[in-house]
Amino acid sequence: MNPSQRAAWDSVYGPMNEEFRKNYPGMNEKEKMQWRYQRFMQDYLGCIAAVDESVGTLLDYLEQEGLDQNTVVVYTSDQGFFLGEHGWSTCDEMVQNLDFAQTFLEMAGIEAPGDMQGESIVPLLKGNNEAWDRDAVYYHYYEYPAVHMVKRHYGIVTKEYTLAHFYYDIDEWELYDRLNDPMQMTNQYNNPEYADVVAELKQKLADLRVKYRDSEEMDRKFIEMYDE
Repeated sequence: MNPSQRAAWDSVYGPMNEEFRKNYPGMNEKEKMQWRYQRFMQDYLGCIAAVDESVGTLLDYLEQEGLDQNTVVVYTSDQGFFLGEHGWSTCDEMVQNLDFAQTFLEMAGIEAPGDMQGESIVPLLKGNNEAWDRDAVYYHYYEYPAVHMVKRHYGIVTKEYTLAHFYYDIDEWELYDRLNDPMQMTNQYNNPEYADVVAELKQKLADLRVKYRDSEEMDRKFIEMYDE
């Protein structure tokens, strides 16, 4: 930070930090956790409010300059701490963030390169769900060991099931019935009743790893990269 930025920072966080240092000795562990949570969430929501304000400024500018009828504004985020969808429409088709690029290109009237791996979701945005034929998405999480401490794994998700393979320093499979177990709390991988489902999803998973040019060799490369 430069001096003016640091002064602005200290003017806000200085009193908060001092309050914490003053009260910390008398707090039990539960009270400390509650204090940290409140501070974190207030900072988070303050940040979101600032983003909303900036988006409003941008939308006002587009309208003032006569650009609002020829501009697509896209909102995207992660889970948002489960704060809700706030009345926005939803769609349960299988889409991925790698679909964004082709979507933007189609909106701009630009042909997408043939080696891109996503698909434009413009048909879904227009309500033409019949034109969407993807029935599964592939997922790979490499970042372990790291801050979230989630084991490395890859998997396939359909509207009905989730199948994931955890590897690196373990070898475990998990299968979840998303229709009957929407919170995905019960692993059905070793349940004989799901044997055919496991076999079918494993084949689809293998096909998707080929499609997206993922492989055990790529797994090893990422392991070497993170281990360095």
